[in-house]
Amino acid sequence: MILEIANIRIAPGQQAAFEEAIQRAASTVISNAKGFKGYKINRGIESPELYVLMVFWETLENHTVDFREGPLFPQWRAIIGPFFASPPHVEHFSLVAKS
Repeated sequence: MILEIANIRIAPGQQAAFEEAIQRAASTVISNAKGFKGYKINRGIESPELYVLMVFWETLENHTVDFREGPLFPQWRAIIGPFFASPPHVEHFSLVAKS
């Protein structure tokens, strides 16, 4: 399993609207993507405009090819993109250990 982590900074004062939008986008768009296994969204405490989106994928290609190059990505970005204060920083991780 692959973990995608996206650090998302939104415009100040848009937290409630962004949280509704990203939950809607996750449940109606990304959840239909090939290899999608689940997600978590966390909001910063010290920086309430900063969010960490964690998406679990079966393979790296499920995110980088199937989703990012497919028809669902523009739908996803249309819902959450207007809230971005800057482009999200995205990286992928593989599990080393867990408890």
